[in-house]
Amino acid sequence: MLIDQTHKVWIRWTVLLAVIATAAYIPYHLLSLNGPSGGSWPGLIYGIAGSALMLYAGLLSLRKKIPTWRIGRAETWMRGHLWLGLLSLLLICFHAGFRFGGPLTTVLMWLLIGIILSGVWGLALQQFLPRLMMTQVPAETIYEQIDHVVEQLIQATDSLIEEVCGPLGLPTEEAATTTVAAAVVKSEGVVKGRVVKSKTKRASGEPVAGSEPLKEFYLTEARPFLQHGSARLSRLGQAKPAATLFDHLRTLLPTSLHQTVDELAAACDERRQLSLQVRLHHWLHGWLFVHVPLSMAVLVLTIWHIVMALRY
Repeated sequence: MLIDQTHKVWIRWTVLLAVIATAAYIPYHLLSLNGPSGGSWPGLIYGIAGSALMLYAGLLSLRKKIPTWRIGRAETWMRGHLWLGLLSLLLICFHAGFRFGGPLTTVLMWLLIGIILSGVWGLALQQFLPRLMMTQVPAETIYEQIDHVVEQLIQATDSLIEEVCGPLGLPTEEAATTTVAAAVVKSEGVVKGRVVKSKTKRASGEPVAGSEPLKEFYLTEARPFLQHGSARLSRLGQAKPAATLFDHLRTLLPTSLHQTVDELAAACDERRQLSLQVRLHHWLHGWLFVHVPLSMAVLVLTIWHIVMALRY
């Protein structure tokens, strides 16, 4: 969610409510003989208001799971989740008089702080990671299909290299899959929007003279990188070292194979982009694995806190 012009109204109302709540808290704090208390009428009002805002923020996940509910627009819920969630922390602090209290309330306060911090962190990531993905990952695809795209990419490059280097000596299952992929590549000529074409057409088993360095490079460097895409384990994980490797490879090969090297370099570049997309996706959504469980825990403990407060 980007912070844009549509948030101005929410920001103004949140600031206004925060100012009103603070203006009411100051005299309440100064006039309380024993200090602010959650059991006093002002304390209860702050507690009820803060808990209500927390409940509203927590209902966002339920609203997402039941999109058929026509209760406001999803964008409105998201903005309310953000700004009213921030306001709830201030109100809860006023409710507690900025004291953590007993074990239950201490746990609640730390969990609430954790929710706010994780939410702010996630919001900050959302401001620049999607834009970074657009500029750094032009080959972006649907995240759930990345494994399938990688598989197609490997199959296509296997076929490409076998055309000029002969059989690669792959395991039986991989070789059979590559044979099917070769037919697809020849008939369609496209893998993930990238044209896969080879100017050298040779029968299987007839490697081009001088193609041995290409085959060795593919099996030892390129194919493992295409399979795993780890920037830490391969020199192909970074664009500049990869360009140097491919430049050196061209010096070892006849001119007729330079086109194949270019296509292999393009395949590795696409694999780098897909790996980067996976990393950015994990960063963009990983904070939810902290934020959501903490939110659920706070809602449950808040209900328990209310029950215990009413009971005693």
